[in-house]
Amino acid sequence: MNAPLQSAINPVDPAKLEKLAEVAVKVGLGLQKGQDLVVTAPIAALPLARFITKHAYMAGAGLVTTFYADEEATLARYAYAPDESFDKASGWLYDGMARAFANGAARLAIAGDNPMLLASQDPAKVARANRANSIAYKPALEKISNFDINWNIVSYPNPSWACQVFPELDEVQAVKKLADAIFAASRVDVADPVAAWAEHNANLRKRSSWLNGERFAALHFTGPGTDLTVGLADGHEWHGGASTAKNGITCNPNIPTEEVFTTPHALRVEGHVSSTKPLSHQGTLIDDIQVRFEGGRIVEARASKGEEVLNKVLDTDEGARRLGEVALVPHSSPISAGGILFYNTLFDENASCHIALGQCYSKCFLDGASLSEEQIRAQGGNSSLIHIDWMIGSDKVDIDGVRADGSRVPVMRKGEWA
Repeated sequence: MNAPLQSAINPVDPAKLEKLAEVAVKVGLGLQKGQDLVVTAPIAALPLARFITKHAYMAGAGLVTTFYADEEATLARYAYAPDESFDKASGWLYDGMARAFANGAARLAIAGDNPMLLASQDPAKVARANRANSIAYKPALEKISNFDINWNIVSYPNPSWACQVFPELDEVQAVKKLADAIFAASRVDVADPVAAWAEHNANLRKRSSWLNGERFAALHFTGPGTDLTVGLADGHEWHGGASTAKNGITCNPNIPTEEVFTTPHALRVEGHVSSTKPLSHQGTLIDDIQVRFEGGRIVEARASKGEEVLNKVLDTDEGARRLGEVALVPHSSPISAGGILFYNTLFDENASCHIALGQCYSKCFLDGASLSEEQIRAQGGNSSLIHIDWMIGSDKVDIDGVRADGSRVPVMRKGEWA
């Protein structure tokens, strides 16, 4: 476990870090005057959290409330807590967050935890803790996944994370290299990041508009270890980049983002698929995932590393074995071209086409804001306590759009837009 770097030797460029905070508030959240903000962050991300707080108040925020997580405290639980602790979660905290969101607060998460923090812990305890947390978090997660509110995720180069990504470097060099990669991927290493994001959002909008015009019934993925047909939900809608939440505020939920995404039909996924990058989930690395779908449900699942955790995730609830998202990302995306495996889904998912187990986004339906949960379910939307993205795209994967009449249109060839 690496302690946070002291400010005297912290190689993170403070000017670029402040730009990232400004982009998070202005582009990521579109924070409004008088709007409250709930922030979560690792303790190591304190410098970024402070800049975000500053720019949130400069934008007119009503109240900024930040909750910090500590890796040492997390490990202490696994070392010393009684067994029954792993079936508990702070429901009171998440209930409070859900009330804050219901009252109009925005949500911002700073990511950057050590992806291998729990790798040596008991997988059964990890799974129990994750399940308890998922159940407790559901009231708040529904406000986010249903786009009731404007929300955003950004990242900070936590030293423990940096040393996992660049194990050949000393801590200071690793943090600097990861920070530079984050700044580049987040488009804050340019003179005018806000303008750069406006241009990028326009390009993503062109892709999603083309896909919406085609109205494909399914996508067919083929490549090494993959022959997968993903049926698309009835009345699905593609999105990418900036989105308008139900509260009327336009936000960029993920910074960075290179994807256009929509909702699969929970009952219409068939075939097999192999992951093309490792999945870092709740401190466990899951690698070489191979699954087979029948009737939309995963009926077989294997992994060369983390298989026990994967199978426990799939047993979270009925919806955990079905898809809630399918996303298209060109292999030549800046994050992919950088050649860095981040062990962080926020970045790795933007280097590759991906699918997500679990909860769908109601936003990804025509007139989604007006649909009830029953209507979303009837149109094929999935419901679950989890939403976990994992990567299935590469320069060896082709994708066809399949129309309702069975005719096909090339969408991607060798990982690039066709």
